[in-house]
Amino acid sequence: MVAELATRPQNIETLQNAGVMSLLRPLLLDVVPTIQQTAALALGRLANYNDDLAEAVVKGDILPQLVYSLAEQNRFYKKAAAFVLRAVGKHSPQLAQAIVDCGALDTLVICLEDFDPGVKEAAAWALGYIARHNAELSQAVVDAGAVPLLVLCIQEPEIALKRIAASTLSDISKHSPELAQTVVDAGAIAHLAQMILSPDAKLKRQILSALSQIAKHSVDLAEMVVEAEIFPVVLTCLKDKDDYVKKNASTLIREIAKHTPELAQLIVNAGGVAAVIDCVGSCKGNIRLPGIMMLGYVAAHSENLAMAVIISKGVPQLSVCLSEEPEDHIKAAAAWALGQIGRHTPEHARAVAVTNTLPVLLSLYMSPESSEDLQVKSKKAIKSILQKCTYLPALEPFLYDAPPNILKHVVGQFSKVLPHDSKARRLFVTSGGLKKVQEIKAEPGSLLQEYINSINNCYPEEIVRYYSPGYSETLLQRVDSYQPLIN
Repeated sequence: MVAELATRPQNIETLQNAGVMSLLRPLLLDVVPTIQQTAALALGRLANYNDDLAEAVVKGDILPQLVYSLAEQNRFYKKAAAFVLRAVGKHSPQLAQAIVDCGALDTLVICLEDFDPGVKEAAAWALGYIARHNAELSQAVVDAGAVPLLVLCIQEPEIALKRIAASTLSDISKHSPELAQTVVDAGAIAHLAQMILSPDAKLKRQILSALSQIAKHSVDLAEMVVEAEIFPVVLTCLKDKDDYVKKNASTLIREIAKHTPELAQLIVNAGGVAAVIDCVGSCKGNIRLPGIMMLGYVAAHSENLAMAVIISKGVPQLSVCLSEEPEDHIKAAAAWALGQIGRHTPEHARAVAVTNTLPVLLSLYMSPESSEDLQVKSKKAIKSILQKCTYLPALEPFLYDAPPNILKHVVGQFSKVLPHDSKARRLFVTSGGLKKVQEIKAEPGSLLQEYINSINNCYPEEIVRYYSPGYSETLLQRVDSYQPLIN
């Protein structure tokens, strides 16, 4: 009855107040097996609910009892006992450590060799929940000998067991290159890579996640993942119906692309950039984030790789993300990626500027609603694009709207382009640009003043005077003081 009641959150507090923990403990030793199992199940459900109840399981000295029974009892009880250990261990590193301290890992690892797939699954799940907290706990799971057995579990026919084993390998790999190396040494990559095209979406999520957690640490590990021939098959996951398959596939590609230009080039050659851009266009919110970052990483490596992103129409897609995503951290990633694309050459900067991205970046930088990170990334992107941008129509609005620290870069670009382009000089006058430059108040001797002087030196003196503030006043004064010649 308690096990049944514990399935509903509204009953938990009542059960806790009724002192149900101390009543369940002796039942774990009951002579009737079904009572033992149900008592364990009830404890698991309670411990799963919150960390106070999990704490009570630890304080009530229930763990040693469970560990002892794990080794002795039938498969039903083993599943229930492993469930309690998972439920306690999931809440915090301290509670997971309590499970390690009572010697549970060795027994859980023995359960990974059990004949019953359900027992293997329950044990793998408990080990994953312990390993996910930190490197020390993961190391304890590795030292208990779990990894080779988990690699065997991903080869079992049961889908549920494959999922949990892949998820646990992912949780072990994520903390450090050394832990990931242990998983690789057990031969995990080849078996994981074979299942990228599994029809089961939840399994694919875990497979892609595990490969990402291995590839992220170093060039060597990323190359080992690539050598398992995941390209181009992994690109089909970017079109998957399941959003989290898309997200994890993008993450995997991002974790490989970030390391070296060679790995990024390999992804470009496999059609990976175009596929990620399509994927970013087909989803929203956090599902987009790894794809946006992947494009930034590829573009950051070199001019040619940034050009590959431009040619695959990455810039308009990133501009859309910048404008339409409500979340600041996603806008910030798009701003960063656009900066990485535009910072290489005038051609790159122009590709970004023509999509009308610069004013959007400026308003995000200026907006008091933007998070600090978004302001910093927008400002950085604006500067790195402006310093290469020679496409004047995109620069001109900035003469009117930009704050002084950005205005300096805008005027600087005009001072570089105007001396060599007579058409642009004429346009700069007729569009009101020259007049605007005369209105800028610059500190004498500052860089900004130097830029203004080099712009003014492109024009005859009387033109500059004509557009200077107060010039019409001076003319009117001359009218007043002018004495006409009377015949």
